[in-house]
Amino acid sequence: MDAPAHAPDPDAEAEAERLRRARRGDGAAFEALYHDHARAVHALAFRLTGNAAEAEDIVQETFLRMFGFLSGLRENTPLRPWLKRVAANLAIDRLRRQQRPGTEMALAALADPASASPADAADADALLRRLPPLARTVVWLHEMEGWSHEDLGRRFGRTASWSKSLMSRSLARLRQDLAPHGDAPHDA
Repeated sequence: MDAPAHAPDPDAEAEAERLRRARRGDGAAFEALYHDHARAVHALAFRLTGNAAEAEDIVQETFLRMFGFLSGLRENTPLRPWLKRVAANLAIDRLRRQQRPGTEMALAALADPASASPADAADADALLRRLPPLARTVVWLHEMEGWSHEDLGRRFGRTASWSKSLMSRSLARLRQDLAPHGDAPHDA
């Protein structure tokens, strides 16, 4: 029999208590929050940047921001979605800083499929790494993190149409990479 919908979630209660303790300056509580969420934040940051060192920097900056914003976090609101949103925004900021004038089309263009082995085609992470950072970020945030095209367009200083177009080109390229060599992708 399922638990009633109003039953408290022990994990959520434990996290809320750690947040209360961290707000009061309890270093062990902050450390526990870090250990609870750092791996998920790092995984997202790595997927978006494709660079382990940058991902680690983003994790550190995310938790520094959390530490500075502890009093502003609402009670009984899950922490992980907030942390992942901060990490995604930090990754986007890095991408925007790395863009040089005149490279817009190069960033939107998709990577050369000849650079990956056929074995990598089966690995979703390896397949996503074939995309340039901007395309990879938009695909991941939309498909896996649930960001809307409006959110993505706004965050990148663009339109929802820009996000949809980049997403469409990226997914078409990934489908092409998954098709048997020489076969054109087709719908059944």
